Amino acid sequence: MTVPLPPLPPAPDEGYRPGGRSIADIVEQEHRQLLELVGQLTGPEAIPEQGLPVLTAALSRHLSAEEQYLLPAVRAALPETAERVDHEIDADAGLLTALRALAEDGLGEVAERVRRHVEGVDTLVAALRGVATEEELIRLGNRLEIAEEAAPTRPHPATPATPPWNRIVEPAVGVVDKVRDVVTGRPTYLADLPEPPRG
Repeated sequence: MTVPLPPLPPAPDEGYRPGGRSIADIVEQEHRQLLELVGQLTGPEAIPEQGLPVLTAALSRHLSAEEQYLLPAVRAALPETAERVDHEIDADAGLLTALRALAEDGLGEVAERVRRHVEGVDTLVAALRGVATEEELIRLGNRLEIAEEAAPTRPHPATPATPPWNRIVEPAVGVVDKVRDVVTGRPTYLADLPEPPRG
């Protein structure tokens, strides 16, 4: 079975292997990093104010990119997962809403939603690995990483969550978020933390 890919230049010749990382490997690493960060922010010696802006930005980028490329690829390659994909999209909206209203006392709810997100999406990633070629996974991974760089850094649960509209709206919203981040000096990357999660 071939995984439908976003428009890309054709591969030069048979046996060609694109450069980059598999979408499955990227998503799994990001999930480990998010879980580690949530653990740091909810642990007994946590200082949430240092990590909340980074958690918010990392999750916003992560969910946006998954909804643009990972979840549509799973739905197209494995039509029987459509209901599960829809469930994950709805859960993502709930997570973004919780993130938007986040205060230190609400971090427990966000942490639990992150754990459920990781569990649900990891199952879909494993299913995609079973039907996609390594080349397809790498090409999707390249698109995911590009989407993350253009994605919003703040939660916008009301924006479209499925293609084609999310691929148009989210980069535009991302530009506005990034201008606000620069103006306010807000940290948005794991590397901005004193002890970044390794994943």
